[in-house]
Amino acid sequence: MLKGKLKLPVPDKARRVFPDRLGSLVAGVDEKGNEIGGSESGEELEPIQPGALGFLRESDDGDEAIGDDDDDDDDMDQKIRQRPNKDAVTPVSLLKSISVEEKRSDLEYELSQKEINLEKLQRIASTGIPNGGGLRATAWKLLLGYLPSSHDLWEKQLQENRQKYANLKEELLLNPSEHIWKEYEELSSAKQHEDSDVDGPLRRHEISQEDHPLSLGKASLWSKYFQHTEIVEQIDRDLQRTHPDMPFFSGESSLSRKNREAMKNILLLFAKSNPAICYVQGMNEVLAPIYYVFSTDTDKQNAVNAEADSFSCFVRILGDSVDHFCEQLDNSSSGILSTLSRLSDLLKVNDEQLWHHLEFTTKVKPQFYAFRWITLLLTQEFKFETILRIWDTLLSNPFGVQDMLLRICCAMLLCVKSRLLSGDFVANLKLLQHYPDDINVEYLLQVAQDISPDTSSYYLSL
Repeated sequence: MLKGKLKLPVPDKARRVFPDRLGSLVAGVDEKGNEIGGSESGEELEPIQPGALGFLRESDDGDEAIGDDDDDDDDMDQKIRQRPNKDAVTPVSLLKSISVEEKRSDLEYELSQKEINLEKLQRIASTGIPNGGGLRATAWKLLLGYLPSSHDLWEKQLQENRQKYANLKEELLLNPSEHIWKEYEELSSAKQHEDSDVDGPLRRHEISQEDHPLSLGKASLWSKYFQHTEIVEQIDRDLQRTHPDMPFFSGESSLSRKNREAMKNILLLFAKSNPAICYVQGMNEVLAPIYYVFSTDTDKQNAVNAEADSFSCFVRILGDSVDHFCEQLDNSSSGILSTLSRLSDLLKVNDEQLWHHLEFTTKVKPQFYAFRWITLLLTQEFKFETILRIWDTLLSNPFGVQDMLLRICCAMLLCVKSRLLSGDFVANLKLLQHYPDDINVEYLLQVAQDISPDTSSYYLSL
């Protein structure tokens, strides 16, 4: 059995983003590449405490923009929602193309350094990581602290982490018959070595009561195995609904089946190693961007190990919001209700008129729309390509994912201000539960960056 405990790394200074709350199979590294926490492979994960929380699923739809008064709002709506003519070669499109190539060049240069400047990487990545070349996969691993800043340590760190994942997978995902057969082979091999010169009668392997499939004992391997049957079925159902418009996830091709199987392994391992939270519907949506980015890495070795790398980074990104998944902590200072309240406070600081209209005139509380925004990291509100762009900014924030997430949620409200001010309860609720998919995401993220911070402290204690 596994022994000991493994912890998430706690980044220091401005990088203290991911609290030490989730069980993780990887040890962390500091900025010099030294290991923080963790221990040898074959050690036990510390489970999260406590609870679980259900999620609802919604689709996208909607409209609108930001401004100071109704006339300005309408003008700003057009500015935010306008789309460039893809067929026209204009100075703007040329500048954008040059900007992307310059950004790609800057990122490639930064990622090729022996010592990565994480602050510079954060600045570049926050403006959007160009597609292709595996830049996003490498940058996300660095931003999440999965890779150390020292380039020379990457290979060693990846090998160790991937081996720990393989050990954990063997420990928790093999069914009991496979465990028993493996133990029998090891026992037989050792016995054969001891008695190699002695002939004797054939001995039948004895199966203990706890190893029997019909055993009802709590310590029984089979009893524990059957406990997760319902979880596996729920994960399978959710994975079938994950981005049904994308062949990467959906359909019956060998590629989509392989990807769903890998994602199922990750989610089931998380559930088994964190029994107090287990699997919560919607976690598949949080995992999808990570697994997609790592699986499509142009480095073949990295792509082959996407499952192991995705598990570790999935655990890390949940580490910044683990209390949102604990029903028992809903009313605590770190629970989801407190976070929703901080979003309301943030809106009040930045636009008291809109805040008053939502809170008192139409009574559209954040619980009605932002619960899903926050818990699922906006993965249900935008198209997949837009989600990846938003996550570049989320993961690049030196003060943590939750800090930038609340800013973006507030910006989402500001960017549909004129329509919200003219809407009633039903219209506003529909708009915010089906957020417009034609909003200019770069403008939205710029609004989020410019938002005045809430005067209250809403960082998780580390």
